[in-house]
Amino acid sequence: MKTVYLDNNATTCIAPEVRQAMEPYFNEKYGNPSSMHAFGGEIARDIRKAREKVAALINADPSEIIFTSCGTESDNMAIHGCCDLMGPGTKIITSRVEHPAVLGPCRHQREAGFSLFELPVDHQGHLDMDAYRELLKSEGRKLVSIMWANNETGVIFPLKKIAVLAKEAGAIIHTDAVQIAGKLPIDVKKVPVDMLSISGHKIHAPKGIGFLYVRRGTRMKTFMIGGHQESGRRGGTENVPYIVGMGAAAELAMQNIEAEKSKVAHLRDKLEQGLLTTCPDTRVNGDPDARLPNTSNISFEFIEGEAILYHLSDRGICASTGSACAAGSLEPSHVIRAMGVPFTAVHGSVRFSLSRYTTAEEIAYVLSEVPPVIRKLRDLSPFSKDSMPPLEL
Repeated sequence: MKTVYLDNNATTCIAPEVRQAMEPYFNEKYGNPSSMHAFGGEIARDIRKAREKVAALINADPSEIIFTSCGTESDNMAIHGCCDLMGPGTKIITSRVEHPAVLGPCRHQREAGFSLFELPVDHQGHLDMDAYRELLKSEGRKLVSIMWANNETGVIFPLKKIAVLAKEAGAIIHTDAVQIAGKLPIDVKKVPVDMLSISGHKIHAPKGIGFLYVRRGTRMKTFMIGGHQESGRRGGTENVPYIVGMGAAAELAMQNIEAEKSKVAHLRDKLEQGLLTTCPDTRVNGDPDARLPNTSNISFEFIEGEAILYHLSDRGICASTGSACAAGSLEPSHVIRAMGVPFTAVHGSVRFSLSRYTTAEEIAYVLSEVPPVIRKLRDLSPFSKDSMPPLEL
């Protein structure tokens, strides 16, 4: 049975070029980059080259890049590292639709005495900018952590405006840019964020590598103590093969951004329009325009998303009901709930996320298999449009 993988916002395959770049560091190039001998020095030079490639992806200086194990660690490093220096009483401003890697540490800091404000979004997933401006007017120290693009709906926040307002208010600003990386251009020279998180396995690098951009002059506490690595901010011997792989993936991502915006977006739109046409009582969640080119979040009313995924998996189709970090939860997505999606559709949301490796033939296969699944599940469902009680006004 063929596998059609449309869950790329959860993780991506490792690009062949990335595997090839990593291979020598599992074998002959095994030296410690901190060693004084030439064998280790060669490895240190390779890390510097990878750091330059990663920095180029976001137009940063290589000295502003800290390699981490993943996007979650980068988010935690940014939030906890700043809060530890700013101290209790600091106001943390985030959104209700953040990834758990941001909501988790923010809520942890609330328990430690910080004030936490989670901004609402509207029915299309847009941030309440008026509420954001009001919070920035308040007195005291402020840390802002707002994602660039949502991992479930693909909705893009106006991060340049968000960052400019934060800086005008004297706030420190961090963004989780995990989903936008490699899909749309990032330029930290034009968007004045202080910190930015990216994960390797979302841009065709392996799991277990990421980085945190920290603008020169931004103060944060050391996250991992025990060595001089990463300019003293994260101790521990470098994960050399994965760092090299991250560099190769960043280079490839820059080369393929135009393909993401054109080819991938075209296939996403073809999939979306086909499903909306062939499956009645179906809706797209999020702004149809201001979103990532690879992401479509669709609600199939009156049925459960988990049941849809089960039947699609039997047909070799891989999709998701939301964040992979919340998998196993029976609760509907916090993102979909925050957007006020009707109760008839909130449980039936499915995220399809494509990559540059997705083909037109795969999309055609999905369009042939999804409609009969939806019809079958609706035939078995005790709910339907006719069975729903009238709304009380």
